[in-house]
Amino acid sequence: MNALLRLARHYYSASHWPEYLAPVVDLALRIYLANIFFKSGLTKIQSWDSTLYLFSDVYAVPLLPTDLAAYMATAGELGLSVLLVLGLFGRFAAAGLFILNAVAAYSYYSGLSEAGLNQHLYWGIMLTVLLVISRYDWSLDVWLERKLQASKS
Repeated sequence: MNALLRLARHYYSASHWPEYLAPVVDLALRIYLANIFFKSGLTKIQSWDSTLYLFSDVYAVPLLPTDLAAYMATAGELGLSVLLVLGLFGRFAAAGLFILNAVAAYSYYSGLSEAGLNQHLYWGIMLTVLLVISRYDWSLDVWLERKLQASKS
């Protein structure tokens, strides 16, 4: 019984080792997702006439005028991606990109293949992880929060 207890202690001690990789995985996920959305934003600004055409004739963005939707989507993809990589207002950035991703999938639903829908679903899941579970250990948010707490004392 003593050997079994020692084995259990070693197991539970070792089972926490992967947690040390959490900041690396978190940063990698932020960089991966930001890269996707940032490139999409760059594509939009490189051919603004095409972007306006897509928003007016192809996408079915609900509730917003097409020009405003195009500007908001482009600004969101570029700005929120930078915030996400830096980990500055990280949860806000993840939430914003989640909403942008959901609206994009909804707006272009009929034009997406099953693979395209799955891709949006995967991005949504990854953004949810960043929004809900992420600790943002390697981020400007952690640095700012420490500064704010230190100034309170």
